[in-house]
Order: sequence, then C-alpha cells, then structure tokens
Amino acid sequence: MPRSGGVARRWPGWEDRTVTIDALDILYVPSRDVEADVAFYRNVLGARVVFAVEAMSARVAEIALGRQGPRVVLADHLSGEAPILLSRVDDLEQALREFGSRGLELERRVELPLGPCATFRTPGGQRLGLYERTRPEVDEHFAGRSDFG
Repeated sequence: MPRSGGVARRWPGWEDRTVTIDALDILYVPSRDVEADVAFYRNVLGARVVFAVEAMSARVAEIALGRQGPRVVLADHLSGEAPILLSRVDDLEQALREFGSRGLELERRVELPLGPCATFRTPGGQRLGLYERTRPEVDEHFAGRSDFG
C-alpha cells in the first residue's frame, strides 16, 4: 500500500468492493499469419507452443512466453489490430448484470471453446472481455495438438 508521510493511504472504494473478476487469463491476439507468428515466438523468443489448431477455416495457437502470466492465443479470425484482454469470472451473467448497472455496454457475445464470453470496449478503445470457464476439459483436449507450424 502506498505511503505518504508515514501514513498508509487507501484507494477509495477498493476495500469495499467484492472483486468480480477472478483473473486476466488470456491475451487474445489477432494475427495475419498464425504459422509465421508461432515460428517467431518459438524460434526467436523461445516460447513453448501449447497448441496450433486449424479448424473451420481458422488457425489458432496458444504460446507460453514464460512460466507465469496470461495465456497468449493467436487467432487469424480475430478482426482488428488490438488484442482482447480476456478475464475469467465465476458467473458471466451475474458479472454482466453488475457491470451493466455501472454503465457497461456490451459489444458482442461469443462462445469460446472454454465457455461463454462477452466483449466490450473501454472509453479509450481497449478491447476487453469476460468469460466463464464452463468447459475446463478443453485445455487437455488441445494441449500438444499441432496442425501446422
């Protein structure tokens, strides 16, 4: 906690709120060439390729840049240039009601392999998403799969 003149300073409202977001889990990153990006992350940065899947005319790969931190998922079907920061919540509908009461405006709802997701933008244009992990077995299903790269 920041200190000012020897006195602990509290951020107003933080200690009063129930934290709805469990964790920033996934950086969902658009890629024009997932195979080339996978090769770059693996060969140049030394990342571990968790999976590289090609299905339904889309290529998606997860790479691990370090032992900890959010998952990095590269996707050629994701529009735009900016990543979507996906945060996990226990109950998506409850979180959307809570944030909706504070003014959150949804951009869209999508179904991810891990579960339902809702995306939105901040006033400054950052792309954010909330998802509920209803299918945890998906991790094991895709782990080690390599359709390309």
